[in-house]
Amino acid sequence: MSAAEDVVTEAPAVEAVPKRAMTLGTGTSLLVLAVLLIVPVFVKNFIIFQMTMLLIYGLAVLALNILTGGSGQFSLGQSAFYAVGAYTSAVLMEYFNVNYALTIPISAAVCFAFGYLFGKPALRLSGVYLALATFALATAMPQLLKLNFLEHWTGGVQGLVVTKPDAPFGLPMSQDTWLYYFSLAVVLAIYIFSVNLLRSRSGRAFMAIRDNEIAASSMGVNVALYKTLAFGVSAGITGVAGSLGAIAVQFVAPDSYTITLAISLFLGMVVGGVGWLPGSFVGAAFIIFVPNMAEGISKGLSGAVFGVLLFAVIYLVPHGARQIAIMGQQLVGRLKELTTR
Repeated sequence: MSAAEDVVTEAPAVEAVPKRAMTLGTGTSLLVLAVLLIVPVFVKNFIIFQMTMLLIYGLAVLALNILTGGSGQFSLGQSAFYAVGAYTSAVLMEYFNVNYALTIPISAAVCFAFGYLFGKPALRLSGVYLALATFALATAMPQLLKLNFLEHWTGGVQGLVVTKPDAPFGLPMSQDTWLYYFSLAVVLAIYIFSVNLLRSRSGRAFMAIRDNEIAASSMGVNVALYKTLAFGVSAGITGVAGSLGAIAVQFVAPDSYTITLAISLFLGMVVGGVGWLPGSFVGAAFIIFVPNMAEGISKGLSGAVFGVLLFAVIYLVPHGARQIAIMGQQLVGRLKELTTR
């Protein structure tokens, strides 16, 4: 069994107490939301921009969590869906003067269709073979965006510059602050949708396929339908993240969406905890801020420092941030028991 398969097969073991885990996720989400609402008041625009990117990458990691943590399908091709979403918004905004807010649902629809169609032939694959197929997609996407017949729309190697929107209705806030709150609203809506999806009949079908595909099929679950649906939903949410990312960065180029981005998103999912949606944003914080910390420790050996930090995290908390959160909750529970005696 491969290392990637070990990550997913071990993940359900963390679900020792479902009710406690649900309470943990709700409490953590409310605390994080309160912090995110207050942060822009006290920090500069650069920090606000970094927090916006944290939300965007967190959304992309959440999409991967639905696919891998929810339905058990491996994907190293999320950067391709991210690129499609980013270019869809960029082209619509710059060539057709479509409002940036309207480009987001369009990007989601385009990426959902792309992911659903890709999931059809991928039904024949599983495990590391599916991961290799998605890896090939992520590797090919930057080259496809540079093709001559697409260059008029994509800008080729030079890419496209995207206009950052101003705050509407004359609101007294900077472009970065407005985009932060706009991204937060979109991310919150999709997060609520994702939680409800995993608790719905479709979500239970996803998890049944993840746990045992043969048993799920024997219980009447349409495995082909739900596996492709999981790919489509994951791609659609990743497309929204790509759309927001293009607007925030104000630039799209093929070399911005290489396999490195796909691996970073997969890493964020593992660090945050496979199958735990709040952990998606913890994983996003890891892939955004820890490389900068590593460079601050040693510019010449930043990659080595990052590797050591990553190894320490995987070794100490193999189930990621979810494991830390559950341990913290258990510790608080024990302290309450001691104080009540």
